Amino acid sequence: MPVLHIIGGGLAGSEAAWQAAEQGIDTILYEMRPKKTTPAHMTDRLGELVCSNSLGSDLPDRASGLLKNELRRLGSLLMRAAEAASVPAGGALAVDRQKFADEIEGAIQAHPRITLIREEVTQIPHEPTIVASGPLTSPALATDIARLIGEEYLYFYDALTPLITGDSINMDIAFRANRWGRGDTEEGDYINCPMNKDEYEAFVATLLSAERIQLRDFEQEDPHFFEGCLPVEQIASRGEKALAFGPMRPVGIFDPRTGKRPYAVVQLRQDNLAGTLYNLVGFQTNLKWPEQERVFRMIPGLENAKFSRLGQMHRNTFINSPSLLHPTLQFKTRHDLFFAGQITGVEGYAGNIATGLLAGINAANLLNDKPLWTLPNTTMIGALCHYVTHTDPKYFQPMKANFDLLPKFADLIKDKQRRKMAYVNRALHDLEQYASEHGFAILSPTN
Repeated sequence: MPVLHIIGGGLAGSEAAWQAAEQGIDTILYEMRPKKTTPAHMTDRLGELVCSNSLGSDLPDRASGLLKNELRRLGSLLMRAAEAASVPAGGALAVDRQKFADEIEGAIQAHPRITLIREEVTQIPHEPTIVASGPLTSPALATDIARLIGEEYLYFYDALTPLITGDSINMDIAFRANRWGRGDTEEGDYINCPMNKDEYEAFVATLLSAERIQLRDFEQEDPHFFEGCLPVEQIASRGEKALAFGPMRPVGIFDPRTGKRPYAVVQLRQDNLAGTLYNLVGFQTNLKWPEQERVFRMIPGLENAKFSRLGQMHRNTFINSPSLLHPTLQFKTRHDLFFAGQITGVEGYAGNIATGLLAGINAANLLNDKPLWTLPNTTMIGALCHYVTHTDPKYFQPMKANFDLLPKFADLIKDKQRRKMAYVNRALHDLEQYASEHGFAILSPTN
């Protein structure tokens, strides 16, 4: 039987390798780090998270929660790794980055059917292959993919949020709390830095006047930003109150010292199990590094902040999947070639994991002469894959999990909460039915 080649040891590639190997397929997983690095990665670990440490909401009535629940039921390796590395984050699933990567790498290296090779792949192999090279695909491989698809990549800009040390936060000003009191710990999973109106307006004015890292000339002509991960200064430029209705919204937060809701709030989320690092939630940025320290120290409670990592922006590339891929994630003109992860235009960590899982299973099914999966588009995984392979190629943009991707009910359910749970119940029912019809087992629900 041919060996399956998987290019990229990120979230999608690692999940794909595990799923294929579990189906009895000998798999070679290629990861170019540490021999060749990227603008965003800091380590050579498999599954390294380069932006937020949160995989999104884990609440059962949220689209992201439904997606993760489907992944759990389909036996996702990376969901198990995330749960083993989880840190308090209210209703979200956030992880200690290092432990998460260690869990993934340990499982991959221990699997008898997976061979991990640390080298750059510059050309797509002529054998069965999954391309999961991510948005930071190396220039040489990107050139080969462009040759294959006969068109240029699409792209958008992504940005990283700064990390600060926990012991540098002034807890005489900042306080622990979750929105509406929901969370894993009684004292509060998030550290909150409150602002009054004057402090907020001064912060926004300084942020808008701060120096940014300049894009290259050809990039400045048409700078695409991903709406789900906008730089904080870009949000601020949309209006005086844009941040107060965005990442700095104070809804559900009350300062225990005053009993009142702040005018605005900056939330800090724990970034590692030890609780020594925190990230500024929603504060992706492209400010120059000295400017980041100057501006973000204006936030009450962060006047003496020590930065473990400063934010930066990088260009992410993705293929025009609607014109190139089947819902099975197969390349339309080559049946033994699959794409998975962010390069397909699926956004969000859990979405990347989902496409890796589906591509790994389908590549294994192809090699095992079994039918390939096209999950129902009433499931969140199926809906994401349907979107990236069926939307209008002219207007294709990256997409995260959301309920608007799912088919509407014939009869409108007016109550929003009931409507969400109806989507969830239908998705899990249809996933079970699909599994029964196609002869595979799914795990019992855990959420």
